[in-house]
Amino acid sequence: MRVHFQGAAGQVTGSMHLVEAAGRRLLLECGMVQGSPEAEAANFAPFPFDPAALDAVVLSHAHIDHCGRLPRLAMAGFRGPIYAQAATADLLPIMLLDSASLQESDAERANRRRRPGQPQAMPLYTRQDVQRTLERVRPLAYGAHPALLPGVDLTLRDAGHILGSASVELRADGRTLVFSGDLGMRGTPILRDPEPVPAADLLLMESTYGDRNHRDRVATVQELGEILHAAWRDGGNVLIPAFAVGRTQELLYWFARHWDDWGMARWRIFLDSPMAAKVVQVYDRHHELFDAEARAAWRGTPNPFRLPNLSVTESVEESMAINRIHGGAIIIAGNGMANGGRILHHMRQHLPHRQTRIVFVGYQAEGTLGRRLVDGARWVRIHGHDVQVHAQRHTVGGLSAHADQQGLLDWYAGFSAPPPLALVHGEERAREALAGEILTRHGVQAVLPRPGLVLDV
Repeated sequence: MRVHFQGAAGQVTGSMHLVEAAGRRLLLECGMVQGSPEAEAANFAPFPFDPAALDAVVLSHAHIDHCGRLPRLAMAGFRGPIYAQAATADLLPIMLLDSASLQESDAERANRRRRPGQPQAMPLYTRQDVQRTLERVRPLAYGAHPALLPGVDLTLRDAGHILGSASVELRADGRTLVFSGDLGMRGTPILRDPEPVPAADLLLMESTYGDRNHRDRVATVQELGEILHAAWRDGGNVLIPAFAVGRTQELLYWFARHWDDWGMARWRIFLDSPMAAKVVQVYDRHHELFDAEARAAWRGTPNPFRLPNLSVTESVEESMAINRIHGGAIIIAGNGMANGGRILHHMRQHLPHRQTRIVFVGYQAEGTLGRRLVDGARWVRIHGHDVQVHAQRHTVGGLSAHADQQGLLDWYAGFSAPPPLALVHGEERAREALAGEILTRHGVQAVLPRPGLVLDV
């Protein structure tokens, strides 16, 4: 068995690893690169392998940085099956069609501003490309042991990151390769804890937060409540860039759990994301994946997805109308890194106001608008306009969907024997720090791959 590292090797986004096993070729992930315009241009580059020669794709979960280039892969000749956990398979149409819509809108906007002599902008892919790609998706259950390909067996284990997220276990040629996917924190609301894996001959493990630990969840939730109380006192709005899968659902869960003590009934809550509204429906179809506490919460009052003051905006006109509200509104909108989507329109209107509070509840990749704001930028450019930032900024890291350094170390310690490993899906500082901790605690020297590195299992 052999692994070719092709993406998210030295960075967080663009996850993609080619595996050769039992005379077959399969791809772990086909994610989109996210960040600066220069970084995202890599999504248009040819794949460093022949897509038509692939026998299958295996996905860990439905976030765009793990699945967002699948239509591009099909456009380049891939004709095999795409395997994913059943809830992930339900989320893929929502995520990829939304991505295609944004690609088409961005290309249309660029062409309206195109100067004479400039080439016409083209979307990375269209909604029609997505529909053709979705025909190849094959849903699987956690814990099943299907023969993925002749001589290659597959098991998906719950990774606790988002609904349907999985760690991938491949067995071929008498060897076992494990890919962690993105791992969640133990005790994350709604989801079950990451499932341990018994053994591996090589482990590919994420390292997004390999250099830090999150704030205690109890303290984090308390901090969120304090931010909301202060925002109400100041009379401003609260903007929350949130991914449609994961953070949005957790926020609504905490609003329901703290309905009385946070005074949530006084707010107007807007879920300004048609995609997130569709994701909520998928969550409602997969209660079997919830933890016991979440199943009880969904039977209680108020139901997190049906708060009495929650408005789900579908149309552009409804979204624009929110900006006429100058206080008392909580606006949850995509995308989570503020690199596109409806949150940009709200930021353009509200960032100049001191009473506005913007709350970041997830990872902000290098080159994104979210990262620039977290790093303290005083001016940002949104839709061609320079916007001065007076809004108060809050980073609530304890709500991250990713395991922190201790969570990653605990999961690694769950193997029967410490396996050889390569650290992926992390910026250089993060994976170097995690590699140092693993070497100190377990005596295992982690490989820090770059794109193009090949490892034998």
